[in-house]
Amino acid sequence: MAKIGIALSGGGIKGLCHAGALKALEESGIRPDILSGVSAGAIVGSLYADGYSPDEIADFFQDVTFRQMTRLGMHGGVFDISEFEHFLGQKLRARTFADLRTPLRVVATDLDHGRSVTFGEGELLPCVIASCSVPVLFMPRQIDGVNYVDGGVLKNFPATTLRPLCDTLIGINASPMVAEDYKPGLVSVALRSYHFMMKANILHDKEVCDLLVEPVDMGNYDTFDVGKGREIFEVGYASTKALLTPAFLKKVRLH
Repeated sequence: MAKIGIALSGGGIKGLCHAGALKALEESGIRPDILSGVSAGAIVGSLYADGYSPDEIADFFQDVTFRQMTRLGMHGGVFDISEFEHFLGQKLRARTFADLRTPLRVVATDLDHGRSVTFGEGELLPCVIASCSVPVLFMPRQIDGVNYVDGGVLKNFPATTLRPLCDTLIGINASPMVAEDYKPGLVSVALRSYHFMMKANILHDKEVCDLLVEPVDMGNYDTFDVGKGREIFEVGYASTKALLTPAFLKKVRLH
């Protein structure tokens, strides 16, 4: 059994708070023996498991815009994210899960059979892209003849995925239950409804964590607020630093 597991939620660009949290944990001497991720958490988790530092991960998305990473699509999605897949594929050195420095579990939703699926072996990039393929906005990703969409549809916080596999479980939730303001419009209303659905399916996963990092300030950011990536990173860093009490650090080291 792994000693320390870290679960990373979905959340779009808000997932960069994961990188900030991982930096704070590193500075306290805490590094995961296994990771799990959904959607944005799968992106950050795959890069971190591939050996990139939290600051390097934040830098990758510093000047990236939504328009650069997508184009208008068809056949199952408003936008095509093949540009983003190419971008991420250039960054990832690992081609398979086995190539990663740290074991990783990626959660996606099997659209054909209506179930949550956890990937932990085989080719890495398609599973990560499947995990962040938001329904309607992005077309499903097909793997071995099955269509997959965003893992957040059924499990936006993959803590229970890791609970049986580690002694100490740290969960980082980039999508706290906050009813933030929104602008009327097709995409905005669809995303808001989608977020409420995802936030409702994380309650049990939050309960199984030994430490839960859940920055309330994430409610101030939009899913695709890409221009504020570094700011979001710092929120994750500061929120985690505040939670790393001597009592918790002692508990982790005793396991």
